[in-house]
Amino acid sequence: MKTYSPSAEEALQSREWWVADATGQTLGRLATQIASVLRGKHKPTFSPHVDGGDFVVVTNCERIVVTGDKMDTMRYYRHSRYPGGLKSRTMREQMAKSPDVVIFEAVKGMMPKTKLGRAQMKKLRIYTGGEHPHAAQLPKPMALQGDR
Repeated sequence: MKTYSPSAEEALQSREWWVADATGQTLGRLATQIASVLRGKHKPTFSPHVDGGDFVVVTNCERIVVTGDKMDTMRYYRHSRYPGGLKSRTMREQMAKSPDVVIFEAVKGMMPKTKLGRAQMKKLRIYTGGEHPHAAQLPKPMALQGDR
């Protein structure tokens, strides 16, 4: 008996859209569940070399919760590619400026560091507020573990 391996065409046909409400969710726990759906690990046809994951829309990204003193100690770095161009922000400053980056970076850190991982990250959409422009795709609500 041969082992079943899904092809890329089969994976494209079985993609779904999910909506995750980030209100009151812990950042790391939310990010692990999103990364799992983006990779397709929730499907019985999961294969690590095929992009078989689904699309995920995250709403209310400004309402996430972090534990401990991460808001003041965790830093986000970026570099301008010029000498001395390293800039950093605390998580509190990043949440005030653009809270979608906080969730994006948390999920990105849990994805494979390959071409496939970068392609899977393109299926993630993050929005502030409860509205999103993907109603035409008929997204299903994502059952998050640890809903409060």
